Amino acid sequence: MSETKGGRPIAASQRPTGGDKALGGKKQFFRRKKVCRFCVEKMDFIDYKDVRTMNAFISERGKITPRRISGVCAVHQRLLSEAIKQARNIALLPYSTAL
Repeated sequence: MSETKGGRPIAASQRPTGGDKALGGKKQFFRRKKVCRFCVEKMDFIDYKDVRTMNAFISERGKITPRRISGVCAVHQRLLSEAIKQARNIALLPYSTAL
């Protein structure tokens, strides 16, 4: 086997993909760093009764959006998840969507 490293097969994530060739003629784009929406607005407390704000951080299937996608800082992500769970508990937000 030619795709071995130390006698074991190489994982798919470690195989060379030829990424340098793929970028040959394409223009690279600049990705803006995500900033926490709650830090910008200087919100110390996330209210569980504010359903409109929390709806932005829930997917259409009812899951809480992770930090890496939403751009919320760690402190506010914890507060946000607790507020979403409280709102779900008193039926302001759904646990999941109806299929």
